[in-house]
Amino acid sequence: MAADRSPLPRPEEVVEQARELATQAARRGGTAGRLRLRLRLRQVEIILVIAAQCGLAATLAWGLAHEVAGRPAPVFAPSAAVGTIVAALGQRARRTAELMLGVGLGLLISDFLLRYVGFGAWQIGVVVALAIAVALLMTGHSGALVAQAGSTAVLLATLSPVQGNLEWERIVEAASGAVVGLAVVALLVPIDPMRTLQRAAAPLTETLTSQLREVAHALRERDADRAVRALDRLRGMDGDLSRLHEALGGAEEVTMISPVRWQRRRDVARYQHGIQYMDRVALECRGIARWAATSLQYDEPVPEELIAAVERLAETIEVLQREARKAGPAEQTRNAVLDIARLVGQACRKGLKSYGSAMVVQLRTAASDLLRATGYEPETGNRMVREAVNL
Repeated sequence: MAADRSPLPRPEEVVEQARELATQAARRGGTAGRLRLRLRLRQVEIILVIAAQCGLAATLAWGLAHEVAGRPAPVFAPSAAVGTIVAALGQRARRTAELMLGVGLGLLISDFLLRYVGFGAWQIGVVVALAIAVALLMTGHSGALVAQAGSTAVLLATLSPVQGNLEWERIVEAASGAVVGLAVVALLVPIDPMRTLQRAAAPLTETLTSQLREVAHALRERDADRAVRALDRLRGMDGDLSRLHEALGGAEEVTMISPVRWQRRRDVARYQHGIQYMDRVALECRGIARWAATSLQYDEPVPEELIAAVERLAETIEVLQREARKAGPAEQTRNAVLDIARLVGQACRKGLKSYGSAMVVQLRTAASDLLRATGYEPETGNRMVREAVNL
């Protein structure tokens, strides 16, 4: 019986294994720490830009209303300017339109009702309630239009008895403030649309590439739990995807309203074309991780070529991001995609079980979508992948 027992590991072997595990953990922790630091620095940079835009816009709006329009205490102008700038990227022009419509709606309703019901506590409630109700019926959701309609109704219902011409002041200051806000965003401190897109895409690229490599390591080491953890992290990318689309809306807006960024329209359009396929690639990476975890749980053998294809997919996503940053031809991405397809073909010729075959489908689809992201037509991308697989 004693002869059947496995020999205990020697102390030096235990120490070596512990050292290796510690090194791997430190490497993963260092990578995660660097990513968090980069994200934090990007957030700080964006905050500083928006803060500078707001400060400049408030100063200019107040000065314009006070010095040019002759308003002694122009409160509405800087408020409108700041409100326009702090709107979400891609929504500033729409917010400006909603702001003006809300002011107009609040003025109309307040002026009409106050003529007949007079001023007082219950009259304020009626005027504000009706203004909010009409604004919500027009838009179907809360937003700048609803907020401005309500606040304008409050101001007129409370201040009109003691201050004349308030309606005209409100319109002039809101319009001038909104215009100043847009001017600051478009002319004086416009964001770089491509830099904004690259910042927003970086966390998504980092997650995809790092977790695909985790999946490959899990397959090679037969570690199902590691594959499941990678799948969970890939499923947590929805926030990164949402921020990328928000950044795209902001980039498109800047190239539309800012003359100094008009030359970036073609680059932003090309980026927009690629992002729609990266959404699909993200879903396909989740599928790869899911089938990898399942294959390990059912103890299916996985050829080394299939593992290499997963690793090559991670490298290809990095290459695509680099080439998108340079706004040049995507030849390296195309070659890397074809490498994925060739590795998939080699894995298929060695023989696959059911879950391995499911991974192949996801890899082939991801390869086709990456080619489409670089500008190939769907039929061309599918044909190139099919020929490279060569089954």
